[in-house]
Amino acid sequence: MTTETRPSVETEPDTALDARAGWTHEHVLDLDDFSREEVGQVLDIADRMREVLDRRIARVPALRGYTVVNLFYEPSTRTRASFELAGKVLGADVLSLTASTSSVVKGESLIDTVRTMRAMRADAIVMRHSMAGAPYLAAKHTDASIINAGDGAHAHPTQALLDLYTIRRHIGDLTGKRVVMVGDIAHSRVARSDLWGLTAMGAEVVVCGPPTLLPRGLRPQDRPSHAESALPPVTIETDIERALEGADVVMALRLQSERQQGGLLPSLHEYSQHYQVTEERLARAKPAALLMHPGPKNEGIEIAASVAGSDRSIIEEQVTNGVAVRMALLYLLSGRTELPAGDETRR
Repeated sequence: MTTETRPSVETEPDTALDARAGWTHEHVLDLDDFSREEVGQVLDIADRMREVLDRRIARVPALRGYTVVNLFYEPSTRTRASFELAGKVLGADVLSLTASTSSVVKGESLIDTVRTMRAMRADAIVMRHSMAGAPYLAAKHTDASIINAGDGAHAHPTQALLDLYTIRRHIGDLTGKRVVMVGDIAHSRVARSDLWGLTAMGAEVVVCGPPTLLPRGLRPQDRPSHAESALPPVTIETDIERALEGADVVMALRLQSERQQGGLLPSLHEYSQHYQVTEERLARAKPAALLMHPGPKNEGIEIAASVAGSDRSIIEEQVTNGVAVRMALLYLLSGRTELPAGDETRR
């Protein structure tokens, strides 16, 4: 598959100046307040950042003097490492903290921690927290930019943006494309943010899973009047074979046993029998359909090992693109107006 070639960050700094035009977000808490144009703006800049990453020496001083703090109250591999790398590639100062090695273990509140980080001149705070809404609370108590790196089962906007970016690199415009998400929808913060991002970009979204793992209120008719716009419109299908028919993109979601209460599933074996993405089931999708997974994946449960390692899989590319997307967000939130021209030794 081919991807569109876009101007280089280094060779066209004047174009980069226009890249921030219209950007009004101080924080990135979810994608429910992002328009199609704003999502596209992030993805366009991610294209430029991907070019930086593809150079022999992937370093530019675009965010020199800018401080990024990774504040993680939950374990993370991909998100935390990619934010660290994103900041360092752009020349920012990056500090990473975990709850187990901070004053949180001494009883320090989230608000106090955030204020302390700002007192140390943190410009952006990347936060992962087990409680839904924690980044929103933090944003009310600091003028540093807050980036939600996952809050409970609520949202994970940067993962959704990298998913959108990865899909666009392969199939271009998402309008009318059938994207099927299979698995534990109820506990997936990735799924919620992806719903907003995919529908904003015009995709037809199908969610598939056992009824016990579909969130309440997913159907608009099941929502109270005050929550009619709580989630975007999607198609709900509990039969995986029907769901995968004609799919352009198939996204398997991790079965999040750590967030579940007892009784939602008879057994992991039964779940895999009915909802595992296998080669046979994937054959119902379009021949060029993409296979995705936000990671970490449980091979043999939500996705077959043979499928995860197949030519259709772009799971590892999602990880690479995550760095580019997070570079784009840090740049946009920084308020910087120009990316450096660089020199030939950086290419």
